[in-house]
Amino acid sequence: MLLFRWTLLLLLLTAGVSFAFYAGTGQPGYRRFGWTVLKWTLLAAFGFFAVLIAERVA
Repeated sequence: MLLFRWTLLLLLLTAGVSFAFYAGTGQPGYRRFGWTVLKWTLLAAFGFFAVLIAERVA
């Protein structure tokens, strides 16, 4: 549980840094990488919390 939270935090931080690099340099590769990391991080988080909710219900 703690490992998953730290992983999510680091991935969100990675996406934020990537967007900051994009704002600073204007290179679209940073924006594309940031969106990809953010998308997969949110999908993993939703899946994780769905499993937690399913365990509570069952």
